[in-house]
Amino acid sequence: MSRTAFLFPGQGAQTVGMAKALCETVPAARDLFARAADILGYDLLKLCIEGPAEILNATDISQPAIFVASLAALESLGASDPALIDECECTAGLSLGEYTALVFAGAMSFEDGLRVVKVRGEAMQAASEATPSAMTSVLTLDQPVVEQIVREAGLLGRIRLANYLCPGNLVLSGEVAAIAKAEELAAAKGGMAKRLSVSGAFHTDIMKPADDELAAVLDRATLSVARIPVWSNTDGYPHTLPDEIRPLLVRQVVESVLWEATMRRMLESGIERFVEIGPGRVLAGLMKRINRKTDFRNITA
Repeated sequence: MSRTAFLFPGQGAQTVGMAKALCETVPAARDLFARAADILGYDLLKLCIEGPAEILNATDISQPAIFVASLAALESLGASDPALIDECECTAGLSLGEYTALVFAGAMSFEDGLRVVKVRGEAMQAASEATPSAMTSVLTLDQPVVEQIVREAGLLGRIRLANYLCPGNLVLSGEVAAIAKAEELAAAKGGMAKRLSVSGAFHTDIMKPADDELAAVLDRATLSVARIPVWSNTDGYPHTLPDEIRPLLVRQVVESVLWEATMRRMLESGIERFVEIGPGRVLAGLMKRINRKTDFRNITA
């Protein structure tokens, strides 16, 4: 039996129409959205199914949407292949997806997780509106070249290498003028830049004081010892203890995402099979660039 890990996607995976088929066929998935509506005060499922995209892509909407849609996909897997869930021995999530992983691992309840994600999304949206900023994926260039781009573009504003996703896919985050310059420089160096569907410069100090607001709501949330390790993409290591998990979640808002390093360490620990659960197939694409031979499966929302 292959050693198995579940992975959950982060912001940017959202698409109009997601969760529609799940909620039509899996009663437990639809129930999650009904419970979410009670907590959020609006019909999240309607926004997921009908959009419009500009509303769904807003940080304060997309974060709860991806969180709930991913857990709805998990309910679908539980109905079709419960044995696979029993086989899962650790989990991780890309940025926002780490909250989904924590709920799956039993470290947070669905309700507490959604309340935290709601505050996280609202605080990050407010920080985005306070400073015009953006994120862009720089493709096909090696890390030293991207680091040089950051240094040059930094003359026009704050910018940093925010997401280390996989070889040839590094995400820059910063003020709009600096991001635009970085995209220009990437093209000049033979690479390609793709602007992300997010509202601001996540994983930089532009997100302050969202980290303080998140810390406050996390202090009020109940966190339990996780039943399986949750790999943090802030430090790239597995954790089960609330006192370790809380500060890492706060740091995650303003620090870089170490996804490639996390995946490589999971592979080195003996994980042989990964299951991506939630909207899109972003994580599968990243793993192909990290280790093409890895056994990978998708349960989509």
